Amino acid sequence: MKILVAMSGGVDSTVTAYKLKNAGHEVIGCYMKLHGKPNYHEENIKKVEKVANFLQIPYHILDLQEDFKDKVYMPFVNTYKEGKTPNPCALCNRFIKLGKLLEFAKSLGCEKLATGHYARLENGLIRTAVDESKDQSYFLASADKEALKYLIFPLGEMKKEDVKAFASSIEVLKSFATQKESSEICFVENTYVQVLDQFMNTKIPGEVLDSSGKIVGKHEGYMHYTIGKRRGFEVKGAHEPHFVLKINPEKNQIVVGKKEELKINEFELKNINLFIEAKNLNCEVKIRYRSKSTPCEVKILEDKSAKITLKESVYGIASGQMAVFYDGDKVIASGFIE
Repeated sequence: MKILVAMSGGVDSTVTAYKLKNAGHEVIGCYMKLHGKPNYHEENIKKVEKVANFLQIPYHILDLQEDFKDKVYMPFVNTYKEGKTPNPCALCNRFIKLGKLLEFAKSLGCEKLATGHYARLENGLIRTAVDESKDQSYFLASADKEALKYLIFPLGEMKKEDVKAFASSIEVLKSFATQKESSEICFVENTYVQVLDQFMNTKIPGEVLDSSGKIVGKHEGYMHYTIGKRRGFEVKGAHEPHFVLKINPEKNQIVVGKKEELKINEFELKNINLFIEAKNLNCEVKIRYRSKSTPCEVKILEDKSAKITLKESVYGIASGQMAVFYDGDKVIASGFIE
């Protein structure tokens, strides 16, 4: 097959390209320029070029900075401005990696798009990776259902340690196995607040309220807080930890309370992204990437919103984050929390 491989200069995409070339496919590499962080792309492109030369494959540099800014970067900024918690990786996968990059793959006549994600595909559904500690099915769950038929994830059956060992066994690729991995948001240098500071004043002191509406202290600006945060604000007379329960951007206020007040048994989604035909679901849900799955019932409403009732309470559901629904190891739906 003719396959476009998303290449970042990291070990995962490098091994992906190597495995597909070795299996006899016609492989084309592609590096995406998504943002303008200084010296970020130059170093990565050198690595991509090194791999492409070794594998004797052509590669492209695709400048998607405008699309990324429109679909990922500014929604990230605006979501924080609204007092919510964004999920930029989910948006990037849907609109950029499995959107614009897939369009580019098709324009080159490629039958498939391959990435270094740790996940599997079976019968048109995303499945969790063999390496559960690296599984990225959560972030892929925002993908358009139609995109899945064009995707392949060659690392889905591998453990990360085996991917590194594989790269280490090839002299030219040894350095890829030992380089530092990026696990944070690609365009955030240190903290997300530094990104927001470029667009607005984030340091506007405001009031801290308890859940009864009483003013109990001060904070340094609502954008510094996310649901569940327990530091960086004042609570007069408190003898035990307090957590952010709610954010009111219009009044620059945060509401805090004890851990038990973070408990939630139901929430709502907008624009549920279904991978199966269903009106109601009995399944499990993850409300954060690293959270454990929780049994739930999902009632899908006429306007594609959904009401979720949890069978076990969870702590600190944040508006703006993604909820991903699983049937065993298969992703069956996703949506953003209201």
